[in-house]
Amino acid sequence: MATNTLPAKRTGKAGSTIFLKTLMAGSGIFFVLFVLGHMYGNLKLLAGESAFNEYAHHLRTIGEPMLPHRGALILAEVLLVLALVAHVYSAVKLWQRSGKARSQRYAVKKSGVGGIEGISAPTMRWGGLFLLLFVVFHLIQFTLPKVNFDGGTTENPYRLVHDSFQLWWVALIYVLAMVALGMHVMHGFWSASQTLGYTSTPSARRNAKTIAIALAVILVVGFLIPPLAILFGII
Repeated sequence: MATNTLPAKRTGKAGSTIFLKTLMAGSGIFFVLFVLGHMYGNLKLLAGESAFNEYAHHLRTIGEPMLPHRGALILAEVLLVLALVAHVYSAVKLWQRSGKARSQRYAVKKSGVGGIEGISAPTMRWGGLFLLLFVVFHLIQFTLPKVNFDGGTTENPYRLVHDSFQLWWVALIYVLAMVALGMHVMHGFWSASQTLGYTSTPSARRNAKTIAIALAVILVVGFLIPPLAILFGII
């Protein structure tokens, strides 16, 4: 979502460090809202095949007849792609600038850094890359072209998801991805709060950390309940 503080560069202009960090924070917050909605939809798996398939069908008919079939869904997908491009672009540019700045400035000893601030930038970067690869895998599996690794149907949304998470290696990939997502969201929300100026007081910093941790826990637990319940035969 956002990276650690970097020296300001050409502030106030497009392409400046502050602009890139704000772009990264804004696109990251957009993704958090999306994954919260996605998590809610996934939890409908617990209600059974009929409820989940009805939800999946409703996503494709939102806005009809004013919008064409899948119209609202296509619009959401376009916005997600734009947000993804903005997020990755700003992350890469800030990564490059961070490397240049590190090679130019003298070493500063950091001690006593822990908690959210203690999550290293490399962890965020490689975790972000893993999440990007997971998104590609996830889209291939459930959206286009849709692949049922268990050999079953791809036309029944519930069966496609249920069959997939009965395979231990698919469930393991999902677990690892959700842990990476939790770390990314926790550190990213905290960094975004700094970028947007919401951590100017001790109480504001405590609130930002609390929200960051709560968001990470809610997302990880909420996303992992359905696949683990399927894997262990609960649903």
